Amino acid sequence: MEHSTRPTELPRAAGILAHPTSLPGAYGIGTFGREARDFVDLLVLSRQRIWQMCPLGPTGYGDSPYQCFSALAGNPLLIDVEQLVHDGLLAEHDLHSLTGFPTGHVDFGPVIEAKMQVLRLAADTFFAKLGDPSTDVTAARFRRFCRDNAFWLDDYTLFMVLKAEFGGSAWSEWPDEQLRMHEPQAVAAARERLQDEIRLHQFLQYIFFEQWLDLRAYANRSGIEIVGDMPIFVAYDSAEAWAKPELFLFDEHHQPTSVAGVPPDYFSATGQLWGNPLYDWEYHEKTEFAWWIEIIRHKLAMFDYLRIDHFRGFSAYWAVPFGDTTAERGEWQPARGRQLFRRIREVLGTPPILAEDLGFITDDVRRLKHEFGFPGMKILQFGFDSGQEMVNEFLPHNYEANCIAYTGTHDNDTLVGWLESAKPADRELAYEYLHSDGTRPHWDFIRGIYSSPAAFAIVPLQDILGLGKEARMNTPGTLGGNWDWRFTQDMLKPDILQQLARLSELYGRI
Repeated sequence: MEHSTRPTELPRAAGILAHPTSLPGAYGIGTFGREARDFVDLLVLSRQRIWQMCPLGPTGYGDSPYQCFSALAGNPLLIDVEQLVHDGLLAEHDLHSLTGFPTGHVDFGPVIEAKMQVLRLAADTFFAKLGDPSTDVTAARFRRFCRDNAFWLDDYTLFMVLKAEFGGSAWSEWPDEQLRMHEPQAVAAARERLQDEIRLHQFLQYIFFEQWLDLRAYANRSGIEIVGDMPIFVAYDSAEAWAKPELFLFDEHHQPTSVAGVPPDYFSATGQLWGNPLYDWEYHEKTEFAWWIEIIRHKLAMFDYLRIDHFRGFSAYWAVPFGDTTAERGEWQPARGRQLFRRIREVLGTPPILAEDLGFITDDVRRLKHEFGFPGMKILQFGFDSGQEMVNEFLPHNYEANCIAYTGTHDNDTLVGWLESAKPADRELAYEYLHSDGTRPHWDFIRGIYSSPAAFAIVPLQDILGLGKEARMNTPGTLGGNWDWRFTQDMLKPDILQQLARLSELYGRI
C-alpha cells in the first residue's frame, strides 16, 4: 500500500459522518458489503464528496472504536459474510445464525459471538483450500500480507489468542507472569503451541484489509474520498501495551504510572478518565519516532485523509495518577508533537492530517496546528452555548477556509436532541442566527455550515435524518448504550438526497 502525499490544503466539499457499523444489513451489524457500496452510491446522488468514519480497529470493553485491541488491526465484525459466500468460503446456510438481530441498533454481545463462529468456519475452509504459494494466487497474497505486516500482526494475533485462552481477561491480569511480561522464551513457546488459533486471526486481518481496500477503491472511483480516524492513544488492554512496554510510561511491572484523560469540560464536570497509557516521549524521540512513522504510514495507506483524535495531546497531555477514579487530579505534561511532525514530514512528505482541536485549546496547541498547516474542526452546536468562553470561534462567519465544519460530532447529541435540551436563550440565538423558523431546524444548521467559508462541511447522518437523542452515537464518560445506532435503507428518502445535492450545488461544494 502506497501512502498519500497530498497537501493538507482542503478543497471545498461536503460529506457525511457515518461509521460502517451503522450501515443497514441483515446480519446484525453494518459491514463492508453491498450496503456500504449502496451508501457510496447515495453519497454520489446527494453530491457529497467525503465519507468520514470512526476508527476501524477491533473494539474491546464498551465497544468503543477509540479503545481498540490494536492501533493497526481491523475489526473483524466489519467483514462482509456475503462476500465470503461468493468466494466459496461459506455456504448460504452458514449465515442463518446471523439472522434475527435488531435492525435499528447493534446488539454487540450476541452479534460478536455469532459472527466469530461464522468467521471461524470461513477460516477453516480457507486454510483447507490454500495451495502452494508458488502457484496459488490467494496463498501468495495471504503469505505476502502476513510478511508485510509482521511488525504488528505477529504480536496482535498472539495477543488475541492468549486473551481467549485466559478467558478474555486483560493482559495485565493473565495468570502466567512470563507471558504477562512478554518474556521472549515464553512468547516463542506460546507462538509455537498456538499456531492454529494464530492462523485464524491472520485470516481475519487478511480478509478485513482485502475487503476494506476494495470498498475504498469503489468509493474513490465514484469520486468519494474517505476521512479515517485515529485515536492519539492506544488502549491499555492492547497488543502494543503488552508487547512494546518501552513505548509507554510504565513501571517495572508494566503498570502505568499515570494514564490519559481530559480535565473537567463541556462534556463532564469531573473530566474524562480514559485510562490509556501515556507515551514515553523521550524514548520515541531517541528512536526518531520509528513507531509513529509506521502507524502514520499504515493509516495513510488506508484513507485519503487522516483525522487524529485529541490533537492537543501532541502539545501537552492530561496525566492522571494511575488508580484515580476521576480525571480531576491530573496535571498537564509536555509532549513532543513538534519534533514528531517534523520527522513525519522528513519521511512521509506532507501527509493529509486533520486535527481534532476541540476541548481545552491553548496558544501552544494553536501554534503547533498552524505551523504544520493541519486543518482544525468547528462545531456549530458550540456556537450557541452561552457558557462557553470561545463561543464566537464556532460561529460560521468566523471560520477560516482551511477547516472542517460540523453540525456536531459522534460525541455530541444530535441536533434535534440538543435543541430539545438547550437553554431557551441558546435555542433562540441559534434560530435568530440561522434565520430558522424552527420547523426543520436541522436543515437550517446544515445550511449554516454549507454556506460558511469552511472547506469541508460534514454532517453526522443522524442530523441529516433529523433524528432525536435516541440516535445519539456516544455520550462521553458513560459505558453502555453507546456506538450501537444503525439506520435502515428507507430512511434516506429521495427528497433528503435532493435537498443535500441542492445545498452542495448552491454553496459550491460539488
